Amino acid sequence: MRNIVGIIILLFCFAGVANADEPLPLEIRGSLTQGALILAKSEPGVSATLNGESLQVTEQGYIVFGFARKAPLENTLVITKGEEKVTKELTLEPREYKIDRVDGVPQKTVTPDPEQVKRARAEAEKVWLARQKETTRTDFLTSVAKPAEGRISGVYGSQRIFNGEPRNPHYGEDIAGPTGTPVKAPWPGNVVLAEPDLFYSGGTIIIEHGYKVTTTYLHLSELHVEVGDKVEQGDSIGAIGATGRATGPHLDWRVNWGNERLDPALLPQLYQD
Repeated sequence: MRNIVGIIILLFCFAGVANADEPLPLEIRGSLTQGALILAKSEPGVSATLNGESLQVTEQGYIVFGFARKAPLENTLVITKGEEKVTKELTLEPREYKIDRVDGVPQKTVTPDPEQVKRARAEAEKVWLARQKETTRTDFLTSVAKPAEGRISGVYGSQRIFNGEPRNPHYGEDIAGPTGTPVKAPWPGNVVLAEPDLFYSGGTIIIEHGYKVTTTYLHLSELHVEVGDKVEQGDSIGAIGATGRATGPHLDWRVNWGNERLDPALLPQLYQD
């Protein structure tokens, strides 16, 4: 029932999208900035491209896509149906990310040994393959719920530079909490990966929500789901922990559109009036 209500709310937000002055209706929802997931609404039967690349369109005319951490600021969305065409220029707001420089760190502390690197690469391929599984679910039309309670201890886009060498940016939102704190599904979806002990991320779950949208949950102390499980919004999927390469108990949760890594903190803006 909660899923149905959430979708009805979003449909209401998109109501009135038609405009007699345009050949095709088009509305954009979400934060037009780097790292954002975006929802567009036109009408059934349209085709869409972003910067010349084809986008999938739901039967109802919804289009979901995302912009990477360092995405170009100028982008072009084109909607067509037959001979009708609407072109929308999407100008993104640039973002500044937190950069921490730390010198004098023992190199062995920040660089895994060759065997660890080999293991991590194999696990990264497994994660990548899990994200390639996609369906025509439209769970992202449901207003997103918070996956865990706790203090925000890490933000998307931040980066550390150890001894002058940049590390990979942080691509999630960290929620600090005691080990065992429940982690709940923020959207309905299909579980496509459930691993209790990955080198970097420890207990890890990936849930697929349709049209290339996935969410990921890292450093879990418990996994309550298995690959193939279908979850509803609010279902318990695991518990906060400090597994993998973590300095303390927290949930690192992430959102992807395909291979684009996006900012979970921006998701609520999709559903604001």
